[in-house]
Amino acid sequence: MNQQEIINAIALTRIGYFSLANILQLYRAVGSATEIVNHRSNIRDILPTASDRLVASLKDIDEPLRRAEAELEFDERHHITPLLLSSPDYPERLRHCDDAPLVLYYRGTADLNAPRVINIVGTRQATSYGQELTRRLVADLRQLAPDVVIVSGLAYGIDICAHRTALEQGMETVGVLAHGLDTIYPTLHRSTAEQMLRQGGLLTEFPTSTKADKVNFVRRNRIVAGIADATILVESAAHGGGLITAAIAGSYNRDVMAFPGAVGAKYSEGCNQLIRNNGATLITSALDLLNTMGWQPAAKEQKARKEGIERQMFPDLTDEEQTVVEALTKNNDQQINILAVQTGITISSLAAILFSLEMKGVVRPMAGGTYHLLTI
Repeated sequence: MNQQEIINAIALTRIGYFSLANILQLYRAVGSATEIVNHRSNIRDILPTASDRLVASLKDIDEPLRRAEAELEFDERHHITPLLLSSPDYPERLRHCDDAPLVLYYRGTADLNAPRVINIVGTRQATSYGQELTRRLVADLRQLAPDVVIVSGLAYGIDICAHRTALEQGMETVGVLAHGLDTIYPTLHRSTAEQMLRQGGLLTEFPTSTKADKVNFVRRNRIVAGIADATILVESAAHGGGLITAAIAGSYNRDVMAFPGAVGAKYSEGCNQLIRNNGATLITSALDLLNTMGWQPAAKEQKARKEGIERQMFPDLTDEEQTVVEALTKNNDQQINILAVQTGITISSLAAILFSLEMKGVVRPMAGGTYHLLTI
């Protein structure tokens, strides 16, 4: 993509900061920032519904163009890649969102179009429970789906725990920022951010010199939601940024999952509420995540399970539990009365066995009174 097209696109984002919808509509209609700039004096010939404010802004674009040139020079010096909506490297999942940024700024090594991308979000006041859930989730994903790219917002709490655990586990992790790439906020996370440049990346829609203002964090959340296949909410109070991200993900028709917490626990209220209102699928493990997404575990883990060599995700089973598992392995999604016939176990005993298997994360009750085996 030629430099002038990039400069023109950056300039359009500057004049369209408060009218993103108009700029996007115009860009999608024309398909070129350069065409828009070239026709800025008669823009209503292209977009008859253009607002008076947009028309006036386009007529006075000289200063935004100069600032865009300076931005591109800075980006080139600091190995930052501007990604235009029409760029092949632009995140494909995000591209189709109605409020996608016209330009993103990216620095890093991760493929933003990797086959599997999730975001992990939650409260900044993460408890030890939330931190442990996050570490276990990421560590187990390393075993089950090591190719997953983990996205978060580099904030305190759950965000930074997800990033740091991914780095420790050798997984790629991308931070979506609410400011320009010329700074890091919070500054305490600078060393982690520097590691992420070599094992993931940093992404933002904001040009250099943009401060981390409160409104930018809300805008940032739509990128966190839109860039991923699924949003995982670990901990959240009744109100918070994680819930905003989850709501946006839901509006994009993305999967939303949440870890439950103790009733009355302040930083589990948001998760429990979201699950109760059917805004998120309840999960308790990385395997739940994979099953919800329909993703197959890593080949070596699959083989180990098939051959009965390893059961890293599950505790030892009793003989009766193993009998039920074997029956569901042969024919999954069975009702309890059918299982009773196949296993020779009475229905009253079978109910207790199935409940035990459910608590161990081996089976899941489904609609119609059937039971689904999660281990195959």
